[in-house]
Amino acid sequence: MGIVRISSELGLSFDPLKGMVAEERDDVVQYALDPIIPMVERLDHIADDLVNQLGPDSELMESYANRGKASYIGGLYTNIWMGFIIGLVVAFVILIASLYATPDANQDGIKDGIKLITDALNSTAIGGA
Repeated sequence: MGIVRISSELGLSFDPLKGMVAEERDDVVQYALDPIIPMVERLDHIADDLVNQLGPDSELMESYANRGKASYIGGLYTNIWMGFIIGLVVAFVILIASLYATPDANQDGIKDGIKLITDALNSTAIGGA
């Protein structure tokens, strides 16, 4: 808000925000910040939105309504699938390691294990149980 000039001859002005009558001086400059306040408030909302992006269950400014936990649920499903895939890889490594870790000296255990795996794969590929 600006100032109200009471008397330009005497150099008196009134500041309605502070409720003061003061003398105008050449070394003091006063700017009206009223046009800038809406832009600062918008930047404040944007900064709050950036902070809200750090949490998985926060509502964002430009998102649809009731989408606050979308990131949380998406991360949960992603972690479930990644855990499943890593579990399958670890199980496969343990299976292969157990085939090659037999104490048999003539390696018949490895051949029997590989034959067992290929028979199981062939029977499931055909559709047998």
